Amino acid sequence: MRAAMEAGLLGCMTTPAQGNVIPAGALYACDNGKFGKGWPGADAWFAWLKATIDRYGRSLCQWAVAPDVPMDADATLAESLPWLERIRALGVRAAFAAQDGSEHRLLPWDRIDVLFLAGSTRWKTSPAAHRLALEARERGLAVHMGRVNSRRRLRLAQAFGCTSCDGTYLAFGPDTNLPRLLAWMSELHSTPTLFGDIA
Repeated sequence: MRAAMEAGLLGCMTTPAQGNVIPAGALYACDNGKFGKGWPGADAWFAWLKATIDRYGRSLCQWAVAPDVPMDADATLAESLPWLERIRALGVRAAFAAQDGSEHRLLPWDRIDVLFLAGSTRWKTSPAAHRLALEARERGLAVHMGRVNSRRRLRLAQAFGCTSCDGTYLAFGPDTNLPRLLAWMSELHSTPTLFGDIA
């Protein structure tokens, strides 16, 4: 996996709790660890973010996700807003983690650079999330989908217009799953996605 990252075939997603050493020259993104058990608290998270960017470089950092509240659109807005400009002030793009119901909220479009489709699996693969992703792309923003762990989900992310995605697929059986994932990615570039195939 590290060789694939060094070759530019994959990027590296890192969180405060992982302690990953990012391979030399690899593109990376900084998640906040709110989904799961990796959230260290706001001050520790921001210190980790600054240290990570200083260590691995701003030019290789694709974005950093503002703190969110998984599955809760209203709480995520309140949690994220104070941090978006602080992330940008570090010289990296700020990502906002859209949650279930975010399509009914006034999103801070002018403060974000990346729309991260988070929330429940049912929501982030729904027509509502698709419409939100399309609006983000129309606004010139990148779109990321979290928890993409299958060929079908990868094709769905492509159909939604996502520019990146992440998942834990490689954490389980990497010797078998890395060649499979790279084949799926190659297929994305060579085979057009028909939305009807994957809906």
